[in-house]
Amino acid sequence: MRELDVIVAQYEVLKEQNISSILATVVLVEGSSYRREGARMLIDEYGNITGAISGGCLEGDALTKALHALNQGKNKLVTYDTSDENDAIIGAQLGCNGIIQVLFEPLDYQDVLNPCELLKEVVSNKKAVCILVQFNLDRTKNQIGTLLTVDENWDYKGKLEDEVDMKSYIAFSKECFTASKSASKIITTQFVEQNVFIQYYLAPVKLVIVGAGNDAQILAQQAAMLGWDVVVTDGRPTHANGERFLSSCQIIVSKPEDTLQNINIDKRTCFALMSHNYQYDLAVLKLLLKQDSVPYIGILGPLKKYLRMQDDLLEEGVIIKESVKNKIHAPIGLEIGAETPAEIGLAILAEIQSVLTKTAANPLKKKATPIHCSIPHLKMEEN
Repeated sequence: MRELDVIVAQYEVLKEQNISSILATVVLVEGSSYRREGARMLIDEYGNITGAISGGCLEGDALTKALHALNQGKNKLVTYDTSDENDAIIGAQLGCNGIIQVLFEPLDYQDVLNPCELLKEVVSNKKAVCILVQFNLDRTKNQIGTLLTVDENWDYKGKLEDEVDMKSYIAFSKECFTASKSASKIITTQFVEQNVFIQYYLAPVKLVIVGAGNDAQILAQQAAMLGWDVVVTDGRPTHANGERFLSSCQIIVSKPEDTLQNINIDKRTCFALMSHNYQYDLAVLKLLLKQDSVPYIGILGPLKKYLRMQDDLLEEGVIIKESVKNKIHAPIGLEIGAETPAEIGLAILAEIQSVLTKTAANPLKKKATPIHCSIPHLKMEEN
């Protein structure tokens, strides 16, 4: 499960048991930080933590701050400066050189639009969405908190009632959808500056594994650990069944030509053809050539297998367009010296991640710029 799914699941448990809780969200990072904007953790009244806002260095003090805000019953903004190696609060001498703003929001279980209720809607819909959080760097000011979600159809849910502000916030969301990235805005209302963090939250990756062999079992487990949605399809019920795969996997037993009938395909749906049956893989590949939204098609096996596939398709009058060829990765996976099924699975997942994030999969030590790209901070005109 992805971190946000785990947080929402724990929120449901705490709500059912009426155990008070508070949500902490990283809303602004200046400089370097282990976690970026949008990292969250849920803290209950007994000090139990779900999720993380750092690599472990901030959680201890954040727990104290969270319980204090929970007792006060009001939102609270806390600043952590990890560039100060003498800071007794952090005390880890991380040398991250970052300033991290964390917003704490006590959760009212009677409020159907509280932050975790909004997040619950986000994870259940499994669609791209913008999550808007408003705060003020002047910690003496009112901290509004998580107030709105906007999807790609510009449907929204939240607490914002002012029509002018709503139009502005939807416009902010449209910018994030267009750029496919999060952003931070500074707006001025009645001479008071307010910060708005707009998190561009992507739906989980859907990995369709064609073939239900032993190597597919391992790949499915690894993908599930990343929080990806996993679909396993095969023509053999002896292989494609719930006893061999995790309960979270969708299992489809079908002929290759019917593979796509029960799969909802979008721009986050990736395919790994690894049935170890040439004709089966070829039949599914032929179907995928017509699916423009699919970003990744990986084919297990040597290059000569893929070349043979192209020849066989050409004999049928099927020519693979260059735009589609760019999506096909054969042999599948990154070159990392993989030999075992688990290592091969790692190579496959790393390649898919690289493709989806449009990164080169080079060693980080060769990267001259910061590891993480800072989100843009834009100042808006006064309302």
